[in-house]
Amino acid sequence: MHIQDSYGQLRTAQGAPNGRSAPLRVDAQRNLEHVLRAAREVFGELGYGAPMEDVARRARVGVGTVYRRFPSKDVLVRRIAEEETARLTEQARTALGQEDEPWSALSRFLRTSVASGAGRLLPPQVLRVGVDDVLLPVGAPEDAARVPAQRVSVAPGAPAVNGYGDLAEQRVAVPRAVPAELDDAGAAELLEVVGRLVGRAREAGELRPDVTVSDVLLVIATAAPALPDAAQQAAASSRLLDILLEGLRSR
Repeated sequence: MHIQDSYGQLRTAQGAPNGRSAPLRVDAQRNLEHVLRAAREVFGELGYGAPMEDVARRARVGVGTVYRRFPSKDVLVRRIAEEETARLTEQARTALGQEDEPWSALSRFLRTSVASGAGRLLPPQVLRVGVDDVLLPVGAPEDAARVPAQRVSVAPGAPAVNGYGDLAEQRVAVPRAVPAELDDAGAAELLEVVGRLVGRAREAGELRPDVTVSDVLLVIATAAPALPDAAQQAAASSRLLDILLEGLRSR
């Protein structure tokens, strides 16, 4: 006997021999792969608000087949978002490990991520981060403000905070905890790794001091337009990213 878990995976029910998960039938596995591929395409083109019917149509299966694999749209969205977040995290780790120069590492990550189209599927929580009222300047101790940092406008002549100097200089705000319903270990890991890329480039003086982790992720999300022609899309993404990278560099 098999049951379906919250991620749409078929698993062996309690009491089955050895408690092992039984593999999907060949046709069921093929349908699952079609649904996941279609979901990536549809959500990448239309956003996570696209209906399940569009996913089913693109996968060339009945909508009932989609719901058998994923009992709710939220489950499917979470599956896709988690996979894309993991892919971006791995791309960031690769850039950190293979590029010695801070700017080369950051630009490599951005180019790889934009080319893969993963930015169109970033989960909302990594693009919408709350901040609280504690302000720190760029260059404050790393453990004082973990990623992502947000820009804050400060009036000239404001007093120092926590001994870090004049608040007329650029400041970053310490992030609040992400709301429980948006909290996700994968998203937190992505933010931490990208934060290391951003921090290295900023410390090397190659990244504008007001650029934040959220800004970098927004570049990934906006530099991957969904165009009907693949060659046109690749050219447009490359050109747009060139322009955005110039805007990120310090002068």
